[in-house]
Amino acid sequence: MKNKALTISDTSSVRQACEFYFRTPKFLTLTGNTQKDYEVVLIHTCNTPIQNGKLFGNVKLKDVRFKHVTHLYDTWLVKRGIRRSNYHATCLSILFNTAIRHEAMISNPVSLIQRTPNKPRKVKWTEEQVKLFLDTAYSDFRWRSIGLIAHMAYDWAQRMGDMRLLQWSNIDFDLQRLDLEQSKRRADVHIPIDDALIKMLIQQREDFGFQDYVAPRVTPRNGNYNPYSIQEVSILVNEVKEEAGLPNELWGMDLRRTGITEMVEAGVDITGIMQVSGHNSPESVRPYLVNTFSGASTALNKRKANKK
Repeated sequence: MKNKALTISDTSSVRQACEFYFRTPKFLTLTGNTQKDYEVVLIHTCNTPIQNGKLFGNVKLKDVRFKHVTHLYDTWLVKRGIRRSNYHATCLSILFNTAIRHEAMISNPVSLIQRTPNKPRKVKWTEEQVKLFLDTAYSDFRWRSIGLIAHMAYDWAQRMGDMRLLQWSNIDFDLQRLDLEQSKRRADVHIPIDDALIKMLIQQREDFGFQDYVAPRVTPRNGNYNPYSIQEVSILVNEVKEEAGLPNELWGMDLRRTGITEMVEAGVDITGIMQVSGHNSPESVRPYLVNTFSGASTALNKRKANKK
């Protein structure tokens, strides 16, 4: 969506407001992946019918009403689920707040929506499930990079998205060390690499060290070994799970949570966890502080040892 005139008013349509927002300095400072996500969501929102076939993108900002955004939210809930609906609502709210700051709207109707709370996801892989997944992925060259992405996400408790875009420049083989700026919070993390993973990385470098990415597609497209898309990672993770006979409830994104939860169970303090996870506050780590039998056993054993 392009727009030559960087202007916005109350007579601008929602679609024109999107065009304006996509040209603002605030939007342009977002990461490339976040920009793409926002664009996809807002363009889809503009193309959603709200009444008598009228597209929401054609509604003027001055005519946007609470009933319109309620209809959109209810539509998202049915078609996309709670988590995605709340993300869509957040993107639309950002758009309207931009319009408010430029005096094109008076209030933000999205702020009045009673959002359905996201149910925290608590699924955790077992060590046996992780091992079976990695053994299956590494046994077939077509899944080699997917196995490595999952391996790094689990070992380092990092996001799959950051691992699929990881470059060789982030890895110091001599020091066996990862230096990474996370894409979500821009946190810098510095993580040691254990012997098993460094062995896999050395093997991967022998095959793919001629290009920038640590775990690219294993076959080139148009002569280039580009990173997998988020959708491709999800599809290939499911293929490996099916081949390994692992349950569908396991997601690749759960590997980061698994790694962090294992640190909690091992008695690592919050400061130490934050050094690895990149969280910027103890409060943001709190969702990982789940009650587990292993964690309780560790705590009680420490208590007994202290008494002795």
